[in-house]
Amino acid sequence: MIRKVAVVIPKYGLIGGAEGFASALTENLARNRSLEFHVFANRHHEGKESEPIHFHHVPILPFPRFLKTPSFAFFSQRAISRTGIDIIHAHDRLYHPDLYTLHGIPHRVWVREIRKKRHLSLFDRATARVEERMVAGGECRYFLAVSKLTRDIFLREYPLDPERVPVIPPGLDSDAVTGRGSEAERLALRRRYGISASTPLIIFAAMNFYIKGLEDLLKGLGRLRSQHPEQAFHLLAVGGDNRRPYLQAAARAGIGDRITFTGAVSREELAAIYAAGDLYAMLSKFDTFGMVVLEAMAKGLPAVISGTVGARDLIQNGVNGYVIETPRDADMVAEVLFQSLRSERHPLLSNAAMATAREYSWEKTAGKVAAIYESIIASKRIPPPTAP
Repeated sequence: MIRKVAVVIPKYGLIGGAEGFASALTENLARNRSLEFHVFANRHHEGKESEPIHFHHVPILPFPRFLKTPSFAFFSQRAISRTGIDIIHAHDRLYHPDLYTLHGIPHRVWVREIRKKRHLSLFDRATARVEERMVAGGECRYFLAVSKLTRDIFLREYPLDPERVPVIPPGLDSDAVTGRGSEAERLALRRRYGISASTPLIIFAAMNFYIKGLEDLLKGLGRLRSQHPEQAFHLLAVGGDNRRPYLQAAARAGIGDRITFTGAVSREELAAIYAAGDLYAMLSKFDTFGMVVLEAMAKGLPAVISGTVGARDLIQNGVNGYVIETPRDADMVAEVLFQSLRSERHPLLSNAAMATAREYSWEKTAGKVAAIYESIIASKRIPPPTAP
């Protein structure tokens, strides 16, 4: 008895939180041979050839820009209607999905509270309209939140039955929790970036330095240096964003000599960077989850994050990391970083971070989503396929 599942996302399996989540989840779910997956995407990376996943190209109208979201939603629904799909699992805004994974917060909230824009552009209004039609239409039975933070914000904007908005966090592959790796690899990575073997190394990784709070982190590190001059540290900032304003910010904070920018790196290089580090820090203005936090903890890095990161669900203050509710308070950031880097406490934090990461697997996440698929099939009363 094979059920056909549509997975809908503009970019599948490419770099990015939602894209990586969708592909990892789908590939794990596809091990269940009673499910046949059809990915509807504008761009995709095919992933493992052994998995029963079929790809369908969906066009997007790029101009004018406000048509991007509604055109992808329209062309996706039209393609799905021709494929005999049983369940529609959307990872992007769609008119009539059966379930939708919340990789972001309601668009109007994002524009108003995170981007701090007073007025919605044509693009913003069109995107919000697709989202509002999806929520109001009634066909979408479940909205899967990747964190409690995401769930709370969604329910504040759309007061639905909370039972329809379960929290299902992302996971890791079974072989991802490896700790630091070999000492030789750790030293080689540090030599590549000119960092000594004994210097405590703080890792920051992001594609958007502004949203991920790099400036607040630099201010906190500047305060750490002035208040605890005996505490050595170096910051490795990973990502391809424009580094110039942050080099200037580091100089103003008095830590220009303690930061190195790597530029964009591969996933393999990023894993090696985590394994060579001592602490992960990210003071995001907002993040629905923050997959990098879980990945860093899997390599034994305690995490220092802001309270507006969904991965706060993972953190026990003083046990495996810290949550900072006031990331613009440079004194608070400095004190938390100092406590995290103290040599006598660090091994305990590191071991606890790895233990936490082991609790989150894609196998567990896929099992929870598969149960929701079964619930949807039962509620639709889809008859079993007729034997040939």
